[in-house]
Amino acid sequence: MCSGRVDLSFVLRAFSNGTDGVFIGGCHLNECHYITNGNHHAYAMVQLCKKLLGHMGLNPERLRIEQMSAGEGIRFAEFMNDFSRKIRELGPLGKGEGIDADGLKFKLDAATRLVPYIRLVERERLRVRCGSAEEYAEFFVSDEVNKLFQELIADKLAISQIMLLLREKPRSTGEISEILGVSPSEVSRHLSISAKQGLARFDESQKRFVAA
Repeated sequence: MCSGRVDLSFVLRAFSNGTDGVFIGGCHLNECHYITNGNHHAYAMVQLCKKLLGHMGLNPERLRIEQMSAGEGIRFAEFMNDFSRKIRELGPLGKGEGIDADGLKFKLDAATRLVPYIRLVERERLRVRCGSAEEYAEFFVSDEVNKLFQELIADKLAISQIMLLLREKPRSTGEISEILGVSPSEVSRHLSISAKQGLARFDESQKRFVAA
C-alpha cells in the first residue's frame, strides 16, 4: 500500500485504540512506485500530526516515518528496533505524559472530529513539495507554519474540545477554563466564536453555556 494512503484519521484511531506508537514505512522520496508522490503526502501528514500531538500534550516521537525500499530488510529491522526502544522509554500512551485515560480519550476525540477540517487546511495552506525529510521537518517548525497552525488548527481544536464538554452538560466559562487548563479570557474568546457560528449559546436561566 502506498504510504500516501495513510490518513491522519488512521493515526489518531490507532492512538485512540491504545497503541503506544505508530510507525510508517514509505518509499524513498522521489521514488514513488505509483507516480502519485504519495510518500511526499505522507511526510507532510506526519509532520502536521506531530505538531498536533505536541499541542495535545502527547510526545510527537510516538509517531515516526522512515524511508526504505522493499529490499532493505536490515534497514527496516534497525528502524523497528530503535523505534521499539524509544516507545518503551516513553511508556504507555498518556501515562507517560501524565494524562489520565479520560483526559487522553477526550483529547483524541476532539482531534478526530477535526480531521476533515485539518485535511482541508493541509491541502490549501500547508501542502509543499520538499526534496528531503530534513526540509519537511524544517518547514513544519518554521515561524510561518507555527503561526498558521495556531490560527487555523489550534484554535479550532480548542473549540472542538469546548463543544465536547458542552454536549455533556452546561458549563460556565470558569468550569471550562479549569478543565482545559487555559485562561478564562481564552475560553471566552472561543465561546464567542462558537456562539457566532451557532454552535453554542448562553442560557440565562442556568447562567451557563450550552450546546446549541
